[in-house]
Amino acid sequence: MSATQTTTASLAHQYGGNSKSGWLRRLPNSWLPYVQLARLSPPAGLFLIYFPHLFGVLHAAILQRTELSEVVRAAFLMLCGSFFVSNAIHIWNDLIDAPLDAKVERTRNRPIPRKAISPLVAFIFTATQAVGAAIFLLRMAENPLRNILYALPSIIGWTYYPWAKRHTNAPQLVLGFCLAWGIPMGSLALRSESLTLGRPGRTLPMEPATLCLVTANTLWTMIYDTIYAHQDLKDDIKAGIKSLAVLYRDQTKTLLWQLLALMAGFLAAAGWLSGTSMLYHVLAVGGSVASLGLMIHKVELQRTESCWWWFGNGFWYAGGAMAAGLAAEYAMTSR
Repeated sequence: MSATQTTTASLAHQYGGNSKSGWLRRLPNSWLPYVQLARLSPPAGLFLIYFPHLFGVLHAAILQRTELSEVVRAAFLMLCGSFFVSNAIHIWNDLIDAPLDAKVERTRNRPIPRKAISPLVAFIFTATQAVGAAIFLLRMAENPLRNILYALPSIIGWTYYPWAKRHTNAPQLVLGFCLAWGIPMGSLALRSESLTLGRPGRTLPMEPATLCLVTANTLWTMIYDTIYAHQDLKDDIKAGIKSLAVLYRDQTKTLLWQLLALMAGFLAAAGWLSGTSMLYHVLAVGGSVASLGLMIHKVELQRTESCWWWFGNGFWYAGGAMAAGLAAEYAMTSR
């Protein structure tokens, strides 16, 4: 295999859009572009969307001392909804980004730029996935209109996100907000309303503990997605694509350490405001900060393979630590 073929094969695994590895080999060739377009392999995108929803479920369960069966029901509902949301937003993102993806080495072989799927078919595909997400949204709580109003900020955010890299140097902030909004949605799945709009005497739009958790998760996304963006730094600069990686370049690690410090503070504040025990602080705060600190220290931002490895693996450590901390706290409080 030539050096060019080796590079192309490597980039295919890095959400290049033309990977045929693992279980994808068993699929008919006609199915592959659709699976690739939805980013179903590897499933990092799905679980990065699901984690905040799970955090919202567990946080609400801690505060309400909810029965385990209800927690499991809500967590499963959020997983199913996240599957369709993940598919819809990845297809939508690729549909809008196709002209830019064609200019970047890693993404130029995604299904739309390589003409394996037409823009019209991609639009129909994302619409079907959005309908699937809407079905689960309407089933979240007893008031469908309330469910839609809760989801409206993320719907607007996800719709706009593909244009963020054209308009702002911090598209990671937009992405972080969209993902972190899964926390109030997860809370709503347990019939716990974290938004305070219209409640007498409330000056904040969200309950303080939930607001801190949402902010911490937004910062978490900004960390790992800035590392992800470093895969395409040279091509993005040439194509005029904006990101925190492009803005900070050689100073990115300084930014990442600052974001991590802020994240640790907001995670700790969320626990303090929720009255959690030391167990939460050791597992959720300590575990996620330690894993992200290791990632920032070890990642080689000049090497696309290193950026991809830490993006594709590092989120499990940080997300798993936060989920473990919240789950352990729930197990202790529900005795």
